Amino acid sequence: MVLKSHEAATDPVVTDPGLYRVVFENARVRVLEYRDHPGDHTHPHRHPDSVLVPLTAFERRLTSGGRTAEVSLAAGQVRWVAAQEHAGENIGTTDSHGLFIELKEPPPAPLGPSA
Repeated sequence: MVLKSHEAATDPVVTDPGLYRVVFENARVRVLEYRDHPGDHTHPHRHPDSVLVPLTAFERRLTSGGRTAEVSLAAGQVRWVAAQEHAGENIGTTDSHGLFIELKEPPPAPLGPSA
């Protein structure tokens, strides 16, 4: 995957290499593995449209654009994540482990009125 300079600076593998690693990549998707411990936090980073597959329970505080939200997901509770830039913190009492399946293709064009 060829990243522009801003994208490279906000790639989670670059911003937090101790927490994210690429486990698979081809022309259409990139799969990141994420692992952290209670109290760990990430630097601001960006994800394209993605599917999150939590392999353990996730309890996180996400901060983006001056707003904060707390998210709790059970292991196996698959979630669509629209493209976004954020920072996160493990606010739970257990380690987090999950997979992000990042889409490389642009979103489809909106359907016109004749569709």
